[in-house]
Amino acid sequence: MADKFEAVVIGGGPGGYVCAIRLAQLGFKTACIESRGSLGGTCLNVGCIPSKSLLNLSEEFHKVQNLSNKGIEVGEVKLNLPKMMKSKDKAVTILTKGVEFLLKKNKVTYFKGIGSFKTKNEILIKDNKNKETSIQADKIIIATGSVPASLPGIEVDEKVIVSSTGALKLEKVPKKMVVVGGGYIGLEMGSVWSRLGTEVHVVEFLDHITPGMDKEISNEFMKILKKQGINFHMQHKVEVIKKNKSGAVVLTVDKDGNKKDFECDVVLISVGRRPNTNSLNLENIGLKLDEKKRVKTNNNFQTNINNIYAIGDVIKGPMLAHKAEDEGVAVAENIAGQSGHVNYDTIPGVIYTTPEVASIGKTEEQLKEENIEYKIGKFSFMANSRAKAIDDAEGFVKILADKKTDKVLGAHLIGPHAGELIAEIGVAMEFGASSEDIARTCHAHPTFSEAVKEAALSVDKRAIHS
Repeated sequence: MADKFEAVVIGGGPGGYVCAIRLAQLGFKTACIESRGSLGGTCLNVGCIPSKSLLNLSEEFHKVQNLSNKGIEVGEVKLNLPKMMKSKDKAVTILTKGVEFLLKKNKVTYFKGIGSFKTKNEILIKDNKNKETSIQADKIIIATGSVPASLPGIEVDEKVIVSSTGALKLEKVPKKMVVVGGGYIGLEMGSVWSRLGTEVHVVEFLDHITPGMDKEISNEFMKILKKQGINFHMQHKVEVIKKNKSGAVVLTVDKDGNKKDFECDVVLISVGRRPNTNSLNLENIGLKLDEKKRVKTNNNFQTNINNIYAIGDVIKGPMLAHKAEDEGVAVAENIAGQSGHVNYDTIPGVIYTTPEVASIGKTEEQLKEENIEYKIGKFSFMANSRAKAIDDAEGFVKILADKKTDKVLGAHLIGPHAGELIAEIGVAMEFGASSEDIARTCHAHPTFSEAVKEAALSVDKRAIHS
């Protein structure tokens, strides 16, 4: 007879394992199914964690090469790529084992294998040896995440034509890399390999990078990345990618119909991600998807089948690990009869390049589109004493506030530690704060966070240091 659980989560990524732990905390007999063989999902295994490790290590390598400009003389600096990759892999292993420990600690039963629906209450689990196990569940949460999207007719081999997964595992530094797509992932990975010595070319279909980001920030970001040596080819459409003996050639056409070919060692396809639902056998139970193949849910994350829920990258909204985590907690609490919710207006987005880029709430373009009257406050890190003291002063803070009420509607940062600084704005927005509330909060000196305070002061044209 099949094991019976009160709740089963399919997927052990940031949304899935967090959901399973919260369900267990709320008293449910819970199981979590993960196909990868290790917990943590894309983020921990082949996404945000290994990429941040390489971003940090490549930045350290770059800094050491330039220390002599600051009076620190060092010998010849050499790159040991295999050792760098080992360091990255070690971080991933430690963290995945940590997640496994957390499931055990919270008495969540962990199944390794691919989960699919047999009925709306029965799940079939197939392990890597094709052994099948069947389990029963009262409530089922789909948290299977997403997979890299590709371009029609282009086969990703993870050697020459790679997704972000392959870009994290290259065995040698390419001489030349073409990044197809100017979004978060492509720019992060392009930055890593550029700092390690690769000539990087970004080919983007649109006229700007980082679609959806505040345009002013996006323009400044591209300016800085160009200064760092990354080449941009905007409004270029990729027609064909052909592999050859030395790597590949990317054939493109621009908005005026001019053709341009790019010879390279490696092509990184970074054109977004798509929901990972193919192996779930959803058609077997009649579960509805939307036009983008995402699972359709109501405001309580419930699907058209009342005992089945979905969270994370498989449903609408930004494909971010922290968004999935918040949804995992919210759906668990809703199932328990509590009032779990997610405030989608205060979900930050961060690009972990150098400098970092962070965003929360509305962009200027969105406010104009929605006919909301607003005020702007800006402050440059060039005028921030801490940033100047350590020679890391590129970028600025931009705060958008309602013209009448002064309520903070959004904030956009490019500069040192932007990914950490954005949390202050998130807390402020969560509590409905005004720009004046931030401006009147005492910030330690000298800190990067003073730039946030000065930007808040600037909303009413009363910044002190600019």
